[in-house]
Amino acid sequence: MGAKLKGLHRFNLFMGSLHFLQALAVFFISDPTKGVVPITINYLSFDVATSKLLPTTQELFTVNLAWFVVGFFLLSSTAHFFIATIYRTTYEKDLQRGINKVRWFEYALSASTMMVAISLLSGIYDLSSLVVIFALNAVMNLLGLTMAKENQGKTQINWLTYIIGCIAGIVPWIIFGIYVYGSDTYGGGNIPTFVYWIY
Repeated sequence: MGAKLKGLHRFNLFMGSLHFLQALAVFFISDPTKGVVPITINYLSFDVATSKLLPTTQELFTVNLAWFVVGFFLLSSTAHFFIATIYRTTYEKDLQRGINKVRWFEYALSASTMMVAISLLSGIYDLSSLVVIFALNAVMNLLGLTMAKENQGKTQINWLTYIIGCIAGIVPWIIFGIYVYGSDTYGGGNIPTFVYWIY
């Protein structure tokens, strides 16, 4: 077990370095004038001419998709360096007990960040929707941690937490599907091909 842990330690240092270099590469090669998308908020406004409440969209600010890719790599890099250095002792004890708690926290942040990037690629710019997608994906991963802790050392697995996590995790993809359908049906089908490949 000791040799495996030493090998894993080297692996984590390597992956931490690799992800950090990837973050730097994306940061320096990305074009700040491309991949810029708006973040919007939707609300009701009163139209005096028609005396009706109408849906209105307001742009809050813009973001560059490259930021999310850089953020994803930096979060992954930080997690690998964290378990390879200051958290190494606890991390290795957890592994010997058959659990890896850190990965679920890392996934909750990094995977959710990437889900926001996919959302933007799918045409989801509404801030409220992005918050919901991030939160649901984070909850799904944290339920993975709960699943691991609840069933640690047990022969009879309780799948309830897993099922709830799957329900939370599928909702963002349903939202993506609705936006892709809307774009394809009503917007002329301008969704990039690689977004379909993501599905």
